[in-house]
Amino acid sequence: MKLAELRKEYHRRICQHVLRLSDGIPNIADVGNRASKAIALRLVEQLEYSVTEEILSGQSKGVLFEQVTREFLNKAFSLLLHLRPGEWRFEIGRSIADFEQYRHLAYLQETLSRNPELASALGSDYLVTPDIIVARSPLSDREINRIDQVVDESLARYSPLRAINRSEFTPLLHASISCKWTIRSDRSQNVRTEALNLIRNRKGHTPKIVIVTAEPLPTRLASLALGTGDLDCVYHFALPELTQAVKEISEDQADMLDTMINGNRLRDISDLPLDLAI
Repeated sequence: MKLAELRKEYHRRICQHVLRLSDGIPNIADVGNRASKAIALRLVEQLEYSVTEEILSGQSKGVLFEQVTREFLNKAFSLLLHLRPGEWRFEIGRSIADFEQYRHLAYLQETLSRNPELASALGSDYLVTPDIIVARSPLSDREINRIDQVVDESLARYSPLRAINRSEFTPLLHASISCKWTIRSDRSQNVRTEALNLIRNRKGHTPKIVIVTAEPLPTRLASLALGTGDLDCVYHFALPELTQAVKEISEDQADMLDTMINGNRLRDISDLPLDLAI
């Protein structure tokens, strides 16, 4: 299946399971903001899939957005395994303490649980549970030496990519993906705090840190996309459709959107699988 086909299926499932209309307004819009409502409505019209006014039951739209996005990324990345071979996992609800760069945090948490005073002093904000994680499994020596004798018992005894170097199976955290159906000011700060914790508390390489969102208003996208140092990039679930909608609705918002796109701070969801392969 081609990436374009997977993207269409992604949008179909979002329209079926997550997007809803309330009095004709999509649930990605801020009902108190005229531009947000107009852009959201035009964006949804371009998706060409029907959207109902049925009330979401059971799981919240945020959880559903995570699930649909994880499935899309998993399928899309499988098309690129010839570029990034290995055993890869796309999972929801995993603590960073489960992974090589952050396994020391599990020991720290255990110590803090036995010492309330120390826990009060240090806090626990360092332990992040990303919405979606992308992880790579360590490799056996057989796989590493499949083409030629690369490693033996005398060398490379510390690299976590080599499974024999760890007594327990510990996958490598390749990417942390936050899914934000919409963006409000409080959510922006939470995302940046989580990103900084991932950067500061690692032992080893920093995972890719990205956000996927359906937020329609460029000025709110800018609260996360502009600036560098904590987030790699922001990905929109339908960027070409958003770009067209914004051009039709607001020139000022269109200028802001162009700034983020041309500045390599905002990309489409179809770009993310390829960026994960870097």
